[in-house]
Amino acid sequence: MSESPVRYEKKDHVAYVTMDRPEALNAMNRRMHAELAGIWDDVEADDDVRVVVLTGAGDRAFSVGQDLKERARLTEEGVEASTFGSSCQPGHPRLTDRFTLSKPVVGRVHGYALGGGFELALACDIVIASDEAVFALPEVRLGLIAGAGGVFRLPRQLPLKVAMGYLLTGRRMDAATALHHGLVNEVVPFAELDRRVTEWTDDLVRAAPLSVRAIKEAALRSLDLPLEEAFKTSYPWEERRRTSVDASEGPRAFAEKRDPVWTGR
Repeated sequence: MSESPVRYEKKDHVAYVTMDRPEALNAMNRRMHAELAGIWDDVEADDDVRVVVLTGAGDRAFSVGQDLKERARLTEEGVEASTFGSSCQPGHPRLTDRFTLSKPVVGRVHGYALGGGFELALACDIVIASDEAVFALPEVRLGLIAGAGGVFRLPRQLPLKVAMGYLLTGRRMDAATALHHGLVNEVVPFAELDRRVTEWTDDLVRAAPLSVRAIKEAALRSLDLPLEEAFKTSYPWEERRRTSVDASEGPRAFAEKRDPVWTGR
């Protein structure tokens, strides 16, 4: 079997997930999706992991999305094309429709983030992009649809008419425009990208891990709720945080003028 299309490493509470098909601009084939599913399962299960960095190998692309050469071959073989979401597809649920992942995901984006690559970036919690990043959902030009969340997430993250302009034309968006619209947190020169990503992961690791998970869960689950209902909804990670050792450790450390020691319990 050929080398894995994904690299997965862990260091100092950070998991690094790298789509590793640079010769194909990190296009996502069925094998990559299947391996990523196991990685996301491991990320969620490993309490030592507090944050994930998702990126693409090489210096040309984050990911250009679906491997269209593979898709063309599958069509010839009679494999039915997918629609919205990844149900019944390899790697289900994928990051784009894995709605219970409680760890924050930081997208490190350089070069092309097209199609499913852009949809992955939209599914990240924080995105740091190089000034050479390019975003687009070109599916409409290919007889396809942005079914991994692009149709749904872009209108939620941009003003509706701006989102529809990009969805219906497949036009490209440069990094500065993405920053202007709030689709990324920072844009930096490529030479500074890794340093800035590290600064973000350092801040995330310093934060109380149960607080991070509770905040992510509550923020995302309540997006479409009326404000009054959001306050009344039960959030499992918040229940864990509220009764945790860490919830007592934070105020105690503040009173004792020392850094807190987080246990995640």
